Amino acid sequence: MKLIVAIIQPTKLEAVKESLTEVEVVRLTVMDCQGFGRQKGQTEIYRGTEVTINLRRKVQLQIAVNEEFVEPTIDAILKGGRTGEKGEIGDGKIFVLPLDDCIRIRTGERGNEAI
Repeated sequence: MKLIVAIIQPTKLEAVKESLTEVEVVRLTVMDCQGFGRQKGQTEIYRGTEVTINLRRKVQLQIAVNEEFVEPTIDAILKGGRTGEKGEIGDGKIFVLPLDDCIRIRTGERGNEAI
């Protein structure tokens, strides 16, 4: 089992959800988050004053999958989350982490069956 954590642009959320549905990944957790990478920040003019915005709004997805769904899930996130053919700075990151256990609270099932 793996936990896939993806940080994507908020505007790409619907496209990523559609891509995940196509590969039969229908369970995910979505959280609003902020951060920066290569984009660092940007300068904007607000009421005549220059303001530097250091944190960019992003969306974090957490998806627990069994081993056979790892690559299809990654491919779906890449397909839905990438800007254009080659992508752009700020499109996000995908992290794949080992998942030791999963327990369904309702039934007490554990492991692969709980996902």
